[in-house]
Amino acid sequence: MDDTDRHLISLLRDNARLSVATLAKKLAVSRGTVQNRIDRLIRQGSIEGFTIMAKSDSGAIRAIMMIGIEGERSDRIRDELKRFPEIKAVHTTNGRWDMVVEMATENLEGFDRVLHRIRQIAGISASETSLLLSSYRFLA
Repeated sequence: MDDTDRHLISLLRDNARLSVATLAKKLAVSRGTVQNRIDRLIRQGSIEGFTIMAKSDSGAIRAIMMIGIEGERSDRIRDELKRFPEIKAVHTTNGRWDMVVEMATENLEGFDRVLHRIRQIAGISASETSLLLSSYRFLA
C-alpha cells in the first residue's frame, strides 16, 4: 500500500459516495487508476466494504466504556452486549480492562439507562465510561 492508496482510503472513509471522477481529481490520477486501485484494495482485503452512517446511528451522546470482567465470562458478556442497539462495537483488550465498548444514545437519559443496564450484567466487576467530545480520523 502506497501513499496514493492511503489517501484514497482516507477520502473514502470521509465520503464513500465520492465518484471515481472526483476521487481521480483529488488524487491527481486517472479514473482508470482509481478504479483499478479500489478493485485491488477490495481483492486484497484492505477495503472490506462500503457503508453509510445514518443520522440515527451516530447518536447525540457517544461514549467509550471500559469493562472489567470476573472469571471466564467474556463470551457470554459479549453476547449480551450485542443485544444492545446503542452499542456500536465491542473490543477485547489486555491490560487493566477486559473490554472496550463503543456506544451512542440520543440523549443523556438514554445514556444513563444503558449504563445502568450494562452494569447489571452478571460478571461485570467494574467499568469506567468516558464521553466522546470530538472525533478525528487518521490514516493507519
